[in-house]
Amino acid sequence: MSFWENVDSELKFIGMERKELGKIAGFPESYISKGITRKSCPNADLALRIAKALNVSIEYLVTGKKGEEQSETGRVTPQIVQLITKLNKFSSKQKQIFFDLAEVIDKN
Repeated sequence: MSFWENVDSELKFIGMERKELGKIAGFPESYISKGITRKSCPNADLALRIAKALNVSIEYLVTGKKGEEQSETGRVTPQIVQLITKLNKFSSKQKQIFFDLAEVIDKN
């Protein structure tokens, strides 16, 4: 797969829209479809911004191969980051309730 196909695949995996990635990384949404059609690769600066926004390596976007440090189960998705941010605002009592709930859910 090409760079942009890997970007598109990653977007689907994390549940992010092309438009949202474009806003974060600073490029028009149409770049993705144009890149897929042309099988092109963006300049290094844009590739880095995209990789950071998707929380993956540039190597993965270019080659489609995950490094050893990037297993599917070890990835921190934007949703997990958002959850951690919210959790950090909880009181100790709220955190304990959250962890107790997570234990109950995990057992099911």
